[in-house]
Amino acid sequence: MAERLNKDSFQEKVLNASGLAIADFYSDSCIPCKKLSPILADLNEKYPDVYIGKVNIVYEQELIEEYSVMSSPVLIFFKNGEEVDRITGAVSKHKIEEAIEKNK
Repeated sequence: MAERLNKDSFQEKVLNASGLAIADFYSDSCIPCKKLSPILADLNEKYPDVYIGKVNIVYEQELIEEYSVMSSPVLIFFKNGEEVDRITGAVSKHKIEEAIEKNK
């Protein structure tokens, strides 16, 4: 299961990650976010070298503003501390896998 991130842990776990990191911006009340959660858990097992963390948009306003997150779910892919890709909305596992492979 993906780790819940706050402003401080986001810097350490996502921006300072040695490889690809994915931040899942979600809300507990978001049905598409709930559907995405088991997909991300599967991908976490399939790609152990890719860090996947969760950012709750209700509690992390500073991160929401910094990364211009307007809805949920939003997956933001980071490499070397920089955003390299973004997927908005509930998408298939295949689409996320394509993004991982493209950005690794």
